[in-house]
Amino acid sequence: MGPSQSESEFNYARQIKYWRRNLKTYLPHYYTCNDANRMTLALFTISALDILGDLDGALSADERQGYIDWVYSCQLPEGGFRPWPGSNFGKKRNDENKNWDPAHVPGTFFALLTLVVLGDDLEKVNRKEILLWLIKMQRPEGGFGETLGVDGFIHGGNDSRFGYMATGIRWILRGDLEGPCGDVPDIRVDDFVTCVRGAESYDGGISEAPYHEAHAGFTSCAIAALSFVNRLPLPPGQAPDGRRRGVTNLNNTLHWLASRQTATLEEDDSIDTFDDETDTANTCHDAHSFVKASTNPTISMKTTIGSQAKVPYDLAWVGMNGRCNKIADTCYAYWVSTPLQILGRMDIISPKPIRRYLLDKTQHAHGGFGKVVDDPPDMYHSFLGMIVLAMFGEPGLQNVDAALCITDRAKRHLESLPWRQEALASVKRSGVNGAGEKGISQVAADRMQID
Repeated sequence: MGPSQSESEFNYARQIKYWRRNLKTYLPHYYTCNDANRMTLALFTISALDILGDLDGALSADERQGYIDWVYSCQLPEGGFRPWPGSNFGKKRNDENKNWDPAHVPGTFFALLTLVVLGDDLEKVNRKEILLWLIKMQRPEGGFGETLGVDGFIHGGNDSRFGYMATGIRWILRGDLEGPCGDVPDIRVDDFVTCVRGAESYDGGISEAPYHEAHAGFTSCAIAALSFVNRLPLPPGQAPDGRRRGVTNLNNTLHWLASRQTATLEEDDSIDTFDDETDTANTCHDAHSFVKASTNPTISMKTTIGSQAKVPYDLAWVGMNGRCNKIADTCYAYWVSTPLQILGRMDIISPKPIRRYLLDKTQHAHGGFGKVVDDPPDMYHSFLGMIVLAMFGEPGLQNVDAALCITDRAKRHLESLPWRQEALASVKRSGVNGAGEKGISQVAADRMQID
């Protein structure tokens, strides 16, 4: 029998110390190669302290304003933010060298979120310029890139990560209602949804591109993006509205997400002991011991797999992997739980053993979380691991909107801003379909059920 949940403790004081140290001191030299992602690390740090309820305690008013000013110093006049100050030419910036200092889709997404968490009103954001820039960042087939180069060439990948952040920027600045916002045209939402549908895999997951292997990170980004543009599947019984929607087989997608639960937590666990003398219900923790959603179905599972699946032995720890036959990884607890939160189906995974895995196996004694068992902490896995615990209702942590990576408090602040409310009203006045009013919580509120 594994340890009881009460024996697994979130080290609140150490976590605060870890994130304050990241905020106030130089990061270890290992982060040098990530300097160009400094805006991302800024959001992780600021939002982590907000989730811990320590943001006001960690920042003086002057420090808060200083961080806000730093974010704005990365804003570009033609729209968007640079992801770090290292490409800033300052007064020497001109039409000839500005291509070396481009606006950046992830940098803009994380810059806006950082400002929101810090309580800024976004009044100094070049909102119109950003929305016009986003249109240029959409490729002909519907996907989004990372930066805009010479002659309008779109650089960067063409997977759901950039679609997630581009649609997130759009949601922050104008909500999910479709159509022109004032005199600014909208992105091509139908074309973007077509791209997402094309990357859906036969097994229900979503991949980087058509015919590639399904991956939890791409699945999470795609589902979050669909929620930002209000193109997730309609709840059962609701009549079709004629709009193209993604996640064409919700049952398969939910089953694929639930199947990411695994008892394979360490490299040694992945040694295949199938059918040997150690392969028993009490000892098997190897690569074939995945937690199947269909194992020993309960009576209620005859109509839905929403009830907790029964497994043949008690699992003390359950991790999440990103693809089939991989070991658990802290970040995939986030990449799997987030789409389930968006879809309103967190009930199909086992939160208690996942919580134990995070707290007992990857939480570090000095604060933060490591990638896998016994790893040192890093900011990426520390932030995502803590968001998962907040999603599970960990005492002392604030409620979060996992798709935005911020607290519900910060999201409410954004939604209360007068200019944003006016932007949504302007779209409604344009006479477009107002079906998007429910925003990214629509599916969760309507509580989708598996057929």
